[in-house]
Amino acid sequence: MAVALDRIRVGSAPDSWGVWFPDDPQQVPWQRFLDEVAEAGYSWIELGPYGYLPTDPARLKDEVSRRDLKVSAGTIFCGLHRGPSEWDSTWEQVSRVAALTQAMDAKHLVVIPSFWRDDKTAEILEPPELTTEQWGHLTRGMERLGREVKETYGLDIVVHPHADTHIDTEEHVERFLDSTDSGLVNLCLDTGHYAYCGGDSVKLIETYGERIGYLHLKQVDPEILADVVKNEIPFGPAVQRGVMCEPPAGVPELGPVLTAAQKLGVDLFAIVEQDMYPCEPDKPLPIAVRTRAFLRSCGA
Repeated sequence: MAVALDRIRVGSAPDSWGVWFPDDPQQVPWQRFLDEVAEAGYSWIELGPYGYLPTDPARLKDEVSRRDLKVSAGTIFCGLHRGPSEWDSTWEQVSRVAALTQAMDAKHLVVIPSFWRDDKTAEILEPPELTTEQWGHLTRGMERLGREVKETYGLDIVVHPHADTHIDTEEHVERFLDSTDSGLVNLCLDTGHYAYCGGDSVKLIETYGERIGYLHLKQVDPEILADVVKNEIPFGPAVQRGVMCEPPAGVPELGPVLTAAQKLGVDLFAIVEQDMYPCEPDKPLPIAVRTRAFLRSCGA
């Protein structure tokens, strides 16, 4: 019998409907996403790219609540490793997203580091390894962001290790956690991205449990991943090849991840994200229904 995962709150996100951009003709309309995520049996969602869902708080609250949905988090991207000159443009983006997130009664802001490799063209934008000075900028910048987001909007930031960013591998994730204050900065552990970059999610949860503030549930196809790594394929084209696959077909096994998270004894969101940009409009809903049933079988 599955362990009762009563501290885990499961949701999904626009990402699982193939949504990566505020506006793109290849993506499903936002109304359809909201209808289908509710139909699939989820009660929590993320905002996705700012501007995909309505940005007027009253309208968004109405659209979400009449489908019996609630918002768990907003998301921003930032390049704070570049130093203090990045702060103003970062805060301009943060303030828009955080204000809407706060208005929706959510408590988390997911922070994704900027890409060093363009996820469409594969152009190398920056070196994949940070200098010691850049690590200092990154960690101090994230601590400042955590402090100011909390003071201004009452939200906790959770930093999302991500493929083709500077916080990706086990080594980089541990260095980031060891260099930052747990009172200001914690982690959004994305199980798929961490596996994509060679990390072990269960080990991370068991080792750095107090730093896990949020989960994204995702799996990778090991065979496609091996080819992606071998041929140095960037993240965007890797997604188009199906590297992020439908559970339970890939790795890591999600049951043990959820059990390890439950043992932390804190309430955690676990938001399903199956990267599928671009995808046929009729593809996401059946996958979402099956994934929700699979997570119920795990006890979530």
